[in-house]
Amino acid sequence: MGTQKDIARQLLSNNSIITSRELADSGVHRETIRRMMESGEMIRVSRGLYSSSQFIPDEKYSLVVAQKIVKRGVVCLLSALSFHEIGTQNPSEVWMAISRPGRIPVAVNLPLKVITCSGASFTEGIETYQLENGGIKVYCISKTIADCFKYRNKIGLDVAVEALKDVLHNKRATIDDIIRYAEICRVREIMRPYMETLV
Repeated sequence: MGTQKDIARQLLSNNSIITSRELADSGVHRETIRRMMESGEMIRVSRGLYSSSQFIPDEKYSLVVAQKIVKRGVVCLLSALSFHEIGTQNPSEVWMAISRPGRIPVAVNLPLKVITCSGASFTEGIETYQLENGGIKVYCISKTIADCFKYRNKIGLDVAVEALKDVLHNKRATIDDIIRYAEICRVREIMRPYMETLV
């Protein structure tokens, strides 16, 4: 059995992001974490989340970090568009949806934009992906399009229309599927003229 630092190094080598709980469960005390951060071996990604200072994140790293911070959240809106490679958005924040009512989490080194939803508009259309650094929950393409129109005042109507055009042009989702989620999000009438123009 190695020292606490050895245990922490092993955890860091196996996982790009580790939680304070995982460290504690493996016998690594807070003082050891503090020393490793002071020496530059470990960095604090956010509250209770740590990574090796040698770790080079990929483009989806921030989504995994956000999912660990907002455990019951779902990647949505601009971040979901980016994940699904729809449109031209490259958000500087990670957009997450949480169930209403819910406590909006605070991230230390990660810009988060959190929206609250309720009922089917939160629970429907969730897909799970296992990435190299951990698992994430993301709304499917059709649900994301409907969300973009629902939250058009937050992200811009031009973004929603661009995303709808992209999805229909590249046949990334069916009309029926988009309409189903538009009804769930109560934006069918808002989307109707744009869909009629594009179809």
